[in-house]
Amino acid sequence: MNPDWFTFLTSRNAHIEQNRVLHFGQPDVELAQVESASVLIDLSHLGLIRFSGEETQKFLQGQLSCDVHTTDSGKATYGGYCTPKGRLLSSFLLWQNISDYSYLMQLPAELTETIAKRLKMFVLRAKVIIQDHTEDCIRIGVAGKNAHTLLQNTLAGTVLPTQPLAITAIPDGQVICHSENRFEILISPAHALSLWERLSSQARCAGAAAWDWLEIQEGVPAIFKATQEQFIPQMINLDAIGGVNFKKGCYPGQEIVARTQYLGKVKRRMYRAHLDSDSPLEITAGDNLFSADTGGQACGMIVNAAPAPAPAKGVDVLAVIQVSSIEANPIHCKTPDGPQLTIQSLPYSIPDQHSH
Repeated sequence: MNPDWFTFLTSRNAHIEQNRVLHFGQPDVELAQVESASVLIDLSHLGLIRFSGEETQKFLQGQLSCDVHTTDSGKATYGGYCTPKGRLLSSFLLWQNISDYSYLMQLPAELTETIAKRLKMFVLRAKVIIQDHTEDCIRIGVAGKNAHTLLQNTLAGTVLPTQPLAITAIPDGQVICHSENRFEILISPAHALSLWERLSSQARCAGAAAWDWLEIQEGVPAIFKATQEQFIPQMINLDAIGGVNFKKGCYPGQEIVARTQYLGKVKRRMYRAHLDSDSPLEITAGDNLFSADTGGQACGMIVNAAPAPAPAKGVDVLAVIQVSSIEANPIHCKTPDGPQLTIQSLPYSIPDQHSH
């Protein structure tokens, strides 16, 4: 986290651990505001990798599962970076920087260094520069029912993007529309403090868990260290949210990803679910799931988890589960008789896959 920004947020009562804002003093109240009003969220828990140089687009197109060309039109795309065996090392959001045509990749901060380092190994003689850009750009999330109006009033004269993943330039930065009620502002550290002050007078400051919860509601997965190499892209629905292009050329793992697509159904898919509990639940990425139909063997794994806003209590999750186990139900977390998952609908449909 940018040191000046850290100091500023701390002075505004932010409780910060490992570059992640836990809360601003009232975690439960902050989380509850996500559904009823507007919240302001620091996104320093997400890392940023910058790619520049004249061969950047070609390089990224040969490394990632998404179609990098789609980012030319002021639009971000989800994507995945795989091992040669098609297993995900990371998922991310990728877009072209409006100001200088470099590319920015946003992913969990804990993976920034290792993913940048791995990608650098494959640059070879290509004219591409890869840098950790996390501290050079402050990112602020604005979400909730009045998010669009609030931003429109604060950024007077800007026509905000309304299409999912559309990007608009603002003075000294840009705005990404994640969904109807969720926006992300990227701005230079010099201008971030005054913008936060203006926004925080009309929205409640909230911890990073609020953003995590919103991503779960929208069915957007994030790979962490605990889940690296556990899934192929289709298992976490990257194909459903535009993160896999099946017509593009080679990239690491492409053969396996394509084979899974064209040889029949994916046996594991990502679902949204809720775990109910009156006492706090410790559910994290990588926790195993169990079902009676798998005889003591794990039938799936938690991808992402976040506390559910009141009055729901408990935890909301994205979880990769064997499709056959969903039909068998019930599914339990951590142990065969652990907390039970209540499966909920996703805001998008999962592509049907028939044999070709």
